[in-house]
Amino acid sequence: MGVFVFLPLVLPLTAWPIARLAEQHLHPRTATGLLTAVAAVMALCSTLCLALVMVVGTAQLPGNPLPDGWSDPEVRAAVPYDEVVGKAAIPALCAVVAASARALWRHGRVRRRAHRALAGLPGTGVAVLPDDVPYAYALPGGRRDRVVVSTALLDCLEPGERRALFAHERAHLAAGHHRFLLAVRLAALANPFLRPLRTAVSYTAERWADEAAARAVGDRRAVATAIGKAALVSRGTPVATLAGLAAPGPVPRRVAALLGPAPAVRTWPPAFTSVGLAAWAAAAGTAVSAMSSANAAVTMFLILRAATPF
Repeated sequence: MGVFVFLPLVLPLTAWPIARLAEQHLHPRTATGLLTAVAAVMALCSTLCLALVMVVGTAQLPGNPLPDGWSDPEVRAAVPYDEVVGKAAIPALCAVVAASARALWRHGRVRRRAHRALAGLPGTGVAVLPDDVPYAYALPGGRRDRVVVSTALLDCLEPGERRALFAHERAHLAAGHHRFLLAVRLAALANPFLRPLRTAVSYTAERWADEAAARAVGDRRAVATAIGKAALVSRGTPVATLAGLAAPGPVPRRVAALLGPAPAVRTWPPAFTSVGLAAWAAAAGTAVSAMSSANAAVTMFLILRAATPF
């Protein structure tokens, strides 16, 4: 197994160039899907390898419930510097599991509270709340997906800008952007090297909704104006786990993109360009990560099986 067990822990570094370039050169829908897939696979691989190393470290602890053969020299020799990294992997994996569980619990709690707050309102696809705080966000799940907007924000927008707002939020719901955002959030918790991908997907998901809204209303400038006004008068969504028109981030870049031509839709960027090379580097890093983690898992399984007394 050797150093292959450590490769998935650092291979997310190969995705940093595409995390930046995808925002600028790929269609937002392509960028969101690509970056989310890369982040999810790399997070799973690094977590698997961390768990394998933790098994070796746990087997060395006195009084552990694992078979005695799992602490044999042959097993420990499969992991370089087993005494140090094996024991360090125990708190590291516990931290990953605890942080991921907390993120999932908080995500579910926010959605449940938001749906309970709307329980007394008509079951329409849009919920307008009389509130002096301007905000708008997409609320998935429950009986049906809903767009939630405050009267304070609607009062700040012209009719065409209101249509752009609703089209933007409906695009979030139709494309299931909350799933992409949750996936990259968990991936970044599993491996801190994946945080740039989480930041990039937060932006590209908003750009994806921007472009969908521009197609729906047929006026890119109206969408840009709605985003600019919403960003000026609001502080984004009430909670960070929900997607919204005035989500925190580089709003000026979103406005500038909408004032330009619509991005070309490509399933994969041209190979001999900076973004194409970065995409292939990320794909190669993902493939190597998957192969390394699979090799480490199979090797560890065979070693532990041989060391387990019958």
